[in-house]
Amino acid sequence: MLARAERKNQLTEAQSESFLQMLQATRIEADSATFTQALTAALQLARRYRLSSYDASYLELALRVALPLATLDEDLRRAAQKAGVKHFKAS
Repeated sequence: MLARAERKNQLTEAQSESFLQMLQATRIEADSATFTQALTAALQLARRYRLSSYDASYLELALRVALPLATLDEDLRRAAQKAGVKHFKAS
């Protein structure tokens, strides 16, 4: 995803590195309920916002746990905004 964004001049290599450093400093946990939600809520979100199932799963998780979404994908960012999910912005 980062390499693609760099190729499209949406992101610089320095921004990619900064993002990776932020991810490495973040405590990330796997969500065991995501699979179950993919069969129901995520599918509905994919349909409503015309997202891939992959992107809809991220949106579903952000909605369910009431946390901001970190993404560089404009379609997902717009869908999150419409769904009332805040967008995490790196400083």
